[in-house]
Amino acid sequence: MIIACPACATRYVVPDSAVGVDGRTVRCAKCRHSWFQEGPVLERPVAGAEAGAGAAATPAAEEAAQAEVQPDPGAAAASPSADYPPAADEAAAPPPVIDAAPPPPVTDAYEEPEGSQFDYEPPFRGRRNPLKLWTAAAAIFALLAFGTIAAVSYWGLPAWVPVSRPTFAANQPDLVLNFPPAQQDRRTLPNGTEFFGASGTVTNVGRVSHKVPSILIVLRDERNRIVYSWEVAPPKPTLAPGEVATINEAVTDVPRSAKFAEIGWKPD
Repeated sequence: MIIACPACATRYVVPDSAVGVDGRTVRCAKCRHSWFQEGPVLERPVAGAEAGAGAAATPAAEEAAQAEVQPDPGAAAASPSADYPPAADEAAAPPPVIDAAPPPPVTDAYEEPEGSQFDYEPPFRGRRNPLKLWTAAAAIFALLAFGTIAAVSYWGLPAWVPVSRPTFAANQPDLVLNFPPAQQDRRTLPNGTEFFGASGTVTNVGRVSHKVPSILIVLRDERNRIVYSWEVAPPKPTLAPGEVATINEAVTDVPRSAKFAEIGWKPD
């Protein structure tokens, strides 16, 4: 049979058995174009006289077919075999390459599922309730706040907390401190030591006895900053109504920057 390339129109003479009845994919040896070539059409045999007539006519039909498919001198056909060389104007075109059609992919009608209905599955886990989570968080926060308030009320604020604290405690009921500035002595001793002394009294002006707390003496500089302080224990722990306690205190090695003193009750 004669086949022609649809791209470059190069024609080839190939045996019918090379293409087959079902056809196959071929490739042009000249331009490398591939296409699917249909197989030759088979004639059904006829019975009786028609068969004889058909048999007698077959040689004539073949001769006519051969006459039709023979290439003309200007465009001679080429065979893919070495026995059928191409024409002079197509001598450079090698024979076509016949590719075997790849077999169709095999697909299974049934695919096994990935899992099995008998596989173990964890028990159902309910969704978390946001309301319960917020309620628990609020309860924890309330407990922490209550504990903090109770601790501060009992022990007071820690020293590292940056909160301004009063220098002296509140005035004691019926107890009067009296440290006149004229009785405060601030001087430098002959050996170069700085000396400070203070004298005063604590009076119970009430009608009942009172416990006397500790006294705090604070020295400040010109910028009102505390540069020195010390605690003075009361001479008597308790004062009866109308009783007066005298206090005389002196310290050395006080800072030279100390200019004046403040005296009050020591805070707890």
